[in-house]
Amino acid sequence: MQDLCDLMRGLYAAFSRGEIPVVLAAFSPDLVWHEAENFIYSEGSPYKGPEAVLTGVFARLATEWDGFTVVPEEFIGSSDTVVVPGRYRGTYKATGVRVDAQFVHVWRFRDGQVTTFRQCTDTAQFRDATAKAARA
Repeated sequence: MQDLCDLMRGLYAAFSRGEIPVVLAAFSPDLVWHEAENFIYSEGSPYKGPEAVLTGVFARLATEWDGFTVVPEEFIGSSDTVVVPGRYRGTYKATGVRVDAQFVHVWRFRDGQVTTFRQCTDTAQFRDATAKAARA
């Protein structure tokens, strides 16, 4: 259980440094990635496989946001699951609207690789930030 928490600490750190290949390498080829219902990137949810997450989520975060960060606050582990509460922060480029939203990530593992990801977050903040761009 501690090993999985340590693995997740490393993955969040790699993500924050922009080391996306390191993050993707930890994903099982049969990964199932669930964005929160009504989240701005949920239209492809569940994303299946690392490549789908890369193009459907990570690439969009990198191109549509300024200073987007994923800040974990705690790592809670069990035999095959790690739960990570934290905060998303960033500014949506098209509107200049900043978000500072809570999240909870639930990660499930098999044989040391991530098999399932589930996101819970304040979708209203993201909707409001991006909706202003749609109206402009």
